[in-house]
Amino acid sequence: MEFFRETDIDFLGKKWYFLTVTMVLFVIGMVALAIHHGPVMGTDFTGGTEMDIKFSQTVPTAKIRSALGAAKLGQVTIEPVGRAGSDEILISSPLSSLNQADLEKSKDDILGILYGVLDVNAQGKQDLNNVGVSSFTAWLMQKDPYGYIGLGEQAAQTRYQALATELLSTRRDKQYGGLLPSFNALAVAPGSPQIAQQASQSFFLAPFSVRSTSIIGPQVGSQLRGQALRAVLYSLAAMLIYIAFRFEFIYGLAAVVAVFHDVLITLGMFALVRLPIDLTVVAAFLTLIGYSMNDTIVVFDRVRENLPIMRRDRLPNIVNRSINQTLSRTVLTSGLTFLSVLALLVLGGQALRGFSFCMTFGILVGTYSSIAVAAPMMVAYIEWRNRRQRPLRAAALSGSRSAAPVGRKLEKVGR
Repeated sequence: MEFFRETDIDFLGKKWYFLTVTMVLFVIGMVALAIHHGPVMGTDFTGGTEMDIKFSQTVPTAKIRSALGAAKLGQVTIEPVGRAGSDEILISSPLSSLNQADLEKSKDDILGILYGVLDVNAQGKQDLNNVGVSSFTAWLMQKDPYGYIGLGEQAAQTRYQALATELLSTRRDKQYGGLLPSFNALAVAPGSPQIAQQASQSFFLAPFSVRSTSIIGPQVGSQLRGQALRAVLYSLAAMLIYIAFRFEFIYGLAAVVAVFHDVLITLGMFALVRLPIDLTVVAAFLTLIGYSMNDTIVVFDRVRENLPIMRRDRLPNIVNRSINQTLSRTVLTSGLTFLSVLALLVLGGQALRGFSFCMTFGILVGTYSSIAVAAPMMVAYIEWRNRRQRPLRAAALSGSRSAAPVGRKLEKVGR
C-alpha cells in the first residue's frame, strides 16, 4: 500500500526552512524550561504521596484546590482520573517526612479538608467509607456483637478481623462503586443487620472514598531519576555505536543528533504545557527514541542502496530520491502509530496523559527530524569532507604526474 507515488520533492532544497522551524521549536522549548526551572517532575522522581479519591458526585475541583492551597500543605496538585468532570481525582503532595505518623497526619489533613469542602460534620464519629480494617476490628472488639470475647482475646481478634475484612470489602462491590451508600449495605453476613444498626451510631458515610494511597520516599525518587536519565543516554550511545558499525560514523552521529533533537523539543513541550514527568513518560521517551531512530535508518538504508545505482548523481539528489522513495512507508507506519496514541491522548484519561502526549507529539517531531535534520546533516558533513579532501587529491594527482617523466629519464640514464 502506498499513499504517494512517484513524488519528487526537493527536501534538501528546503533545508533552511527546516532549520528555521527547528530553531523556533527549540527556542520555545528552552524558554519554557528556563521559565519553569526545568520540567515538572512527578512524585515518581521527587518523592511524595498520591491519593486516588472516588466521589459519589461530580468533584468540586476548584473548591478543593482552593482549600488545599489555603492549608499550605506544599505544592499539592489535583488531576482528574479519566475525563474532565469525572467523579475521581488524584491528589499529589510533596513528601516532607518518612515518619509514619507524619504520613498519616498528612493524609488526615487532606481528608479533613475534603470533609470541610463537602460540609461533612460528624464529630466524634469515624468515616466508614475510609476506615481501615484494623480500626473497624477494634470497634467490633469493643462492641462484641457476636460474643467472641468469651472465647479469649486472641480468638476474638482473629474472628472479628475476618468479619471486618468481609464487611468492608462491600465497598469494592461494583454496584456501590467503592462507596457505601447506606449502612444497610453492610448486611452481607449473618447478624450483620445488628452490626449495621450499631455502626450507624459510631460511624458516618462520607460522599467519597480513598481508593489507594502511594508513598515514594525522596531517596527512591532521586534514584529513579538518575536511572531514567542513564537509560536514555545509554540507549542513545548504543544506537550511535550500532549505526556507526552498520553504516559509517557520520550516519550514526546524524541519527543520534536527530533523536536528541526530538527528546529536547518534546521535553520543552512538557515544560510548556506543565505536564509532570513520571516513569510512564520515561518509557514513552525510550519508545520515541526507537521510533525516530527506525525512521532515520529506513532513509539511510535506502541511501546506501541508491549510492551504487546513482553513483554519477550528486549526493543531495541521491538523498532526495531516497527520501521520496521511503516517504509512503514513513507516512503509513508513523501515521497509524500516531492515530493510536492520539486516541489514547483523547480518551485514555489522566493516568496515560503524559505517555500519550509524549508519543503523539514525539512521533510528529521524530518523523520530521528523520527528513529535516538527520539527512541534511549527513549530506552537509560528507560534502564538507569532500571539499576538504579535493585539494589533497589534486595535489597527490599532480605529484604523481610530475614524477613520471623523472622516472623515465632515470631509466634511460641507467641503460
